[in-house]
Amino acid sequence: KIDGADTNGIDVGAAVKKIRGPRGSTVTLTIARDGLSEPREIQVTRDVINVPTIITTLRPDGVFVIQLYSFTANSPQLFREGLREFIDSGSTRLILDLRGNPGGYLEAAVDMASWFLPSGKIVVTEDYVEHAKNTVHRSRGYDIFNQNLKMVVLVDRGSASASEILAKALQHYGIATIVGTKTFGKGSVQELVNITSDTSLKITVARWLGPDTMQIPLEGIAPDIEVAFTPEDKEDGKDIQLERAVALLLEKSQ
Repeated sequence: KIDGADTNGIDVGAAVKKIRGPRGSTVTLTIARDGLSEPREIQVTRDVINVPTIITTLRPDGVFVIQLYSFTANSPQLFREGLREFIDSGSTRLILDLRGNPGGYLEAAVDMASWFLPSGKIVVTEDYVEHAKNTVHRSRGYDIFNQNLKMVVLVDRGSASASEILAKALQHYGIATIVGTKTFGKGSVQELVNITSDTSLKITVARWLGPDTMQIPLEGIAPDIEVAFTPEDKEDGKDIQLERAVALLLEKSQ
């Protein structure tokens, strides 16, 4: 419920409209979930939510974490700065966290992959019907890391589109180990076609092919090491996927 009003039968957009309101005002959400004997009321104060594009952290154990939340126009620049922090830290153990990242600019993903791949290596191919105008996106060859780099990419069902393209490329070339759960499975390219002045139709015009020329699976990219959250983990605030990634990198360092 939202402020006591039942939400059965309304779509997400309508629910969001009910939840939004003037900054500083409150809204009461009534939620039910597994583990609760009865619905719980939560009062939330409305405010502006600023979602960062990237967050970098050097952990006490020496593992450097880059959390990337979206692939925007300025993501490549922010990612480059994050990598500079990683290099300056002296660490050789890197975690790229793409969990919950829905994607964005394709060129941003290609640019980021280029920091790890030699020039000319295929990152992704746009495969059109009858291969009429296929576009191959290749590494720009920044390739600044040597074999001392130990890397893990974290993914989950919220990792889609550009996130899958970057993760797939790093997995295929053996740059990184993928940890987490299967990704979203956004293996296609869509275009909007205007029908009338106020309606449009989204149609699939191509599919994404990874460096192995195989389509990004519609069921999602499978991780090398699957680690799924349990309800207990979420309740306790444990990030077992991150913990497994850190343990893996520390094992490789021995």
